[in-house]
Parts: sequence; structure tokens; C-alpha cells
Amino acid sequence: MEVEANINSEKLPQHVAIIMDGNGRWAKQKGLFRTIGHENGTKAVKETVESCARLGIPYLTLYAFSTENWNRPKLEVDTLMKLLVSSLKKEISTLQENDIKLHAIGNLDALPGKAKRELQDVIDKTKNNTRMTLTLALSYGSREELTKTIQEISLKVKNNLISPSSIDESVINNHLYTRDLPDVDLLIRTSGEQRISNFLLWQIAYAELHFTETFWPDFTKNHLFEAIVNYQNRERRFGKTSEQIEN
Repeated sequence: MEVEANINSEKLPQHVAIIMDGNGRWAKQKGLFRTIGHENGTKAVKETVESCARLGIPYLTLYAFSTENWNRPKLEVDTLMKLLVSSLKKEISTLQENDIKLHAIGNLDALPGKAKRELQDVIDKTKNNTRMTLTLALSYGSREELTKTIQEISLKVKNNLISPSSIDESVINNHLYTRDLPDVDLLIRTSGEQRISNFLLWQIAYAELHFTETFWPDFTKNHLFEAIVNYQNRERRFGKTSEQIEN
């Protein structure tokens, strides 16, 4: 509670994105199967989602499964897909009670049929919720997203629906998976790794980055609050000078 008391409610990040890393290593340290780490990671998801909603953060995006994760052992991939389905079923009541809308980005057609259907069902049931938008990045890769965006814009240029000279940031934004989301203000990565791993490369252009040694299954609301306090103590200049910001 002491950490939360240091948060300035008037300077909250509007969009927090999290790379939930370290499930496998958490399990390995304990002599457990990697899949057990993923199962324990769902507790951190629930606590983080509820904490962000309570604070009043309107957008939270979680990196749940990357395009590269399909290359992991089949057992682990299958477990992650089953966990996705069971978690969605289990947490629908939590989303409704907290007035949270579920959204998803990525190549969703690559998901197994059952997972895709369950995902769409929860999206449909929560579409009118307004307190917070929770976005799951599933089968997501930023390079794949940008490649798809370039292809779509190029096709429109070819069909004379848009001119090359009119392509600007807003046009690109409108063709991204995240077209309905604001840019990321705060990016958190757990487990001690300090890289972006093909996550929201366009959207984090001016995000503040926060790395923590904590493995995702051990990530609590206090770790989240510490990241937010750290964010609030930084000066965000967006290319300007400190003097310009002060004025």
C-alpha cells in the first residue's frame, strides 16, 4: 500500500504495455516443467489487470504469445493455447465485474479453432465495457504487423485509392493492428532481459522503458506500482528541451 500511495493519480500513463517474461526460467529454478511456470503466470495477469483498472489506467496491452513462440516445443505451445482458453473462460466474470473490454491483436487466424472461438466470444461479451481496454497480443510480431501494413497501403496506392504523397503517420497508424489504441507510454519487461523482442516497435517510439529482474509469476501489484512511480519521476521531452517542457 505504501508504494501505491506514492502514485500521482493525475500523471498516470494512459497506455501500459507489458512483456510478460520469465515463466519458463521461474519453473526451471524450482525444478518444475516450463508449463507450470505459464500456469502460475496467470495469477500475475489477474492481479495486474485488476490493479490497472482500479488505478484508472485506460489501456493495458499484454504480450501473451509472439509469432516466434510457434517455434517452441509442441507440448509447450499446446499448453499455452489450452491455458488461453481456460483463462478466458475463467476470467470473463472478472472482466465484466471490472467493466473491462477485451481486445486482441496479431495474426489471430493462426490460433487453433477453439482458442480463436473462445477469444471472440469474450471479446463480443465485453465489447460494451468502458473502464479499461485490455489487449492481448497473440501470435503477434511487430515486423509482421508492419509488413502487413505496408502491403495494404501499397495495394491502395496501386488501385489509386491513396497517393504516395499523402502517406503520413496517421495513415500508417490506421493500418496497424493497434489503430484503436493510443501510443504506449510505459513499457514494462520482467525477468531481467533488456530487449523489445519484436513488440509494438512503432507504438513505443516515445515510451518509457522499465526493466525488472522479477520473473513474471512473481510480479505483483507492488512491482507494477514501482514501475508507475518510476515512470512519473521521469521527464518526457518528446524531442524537446527541458526548458521547453517547463514553459
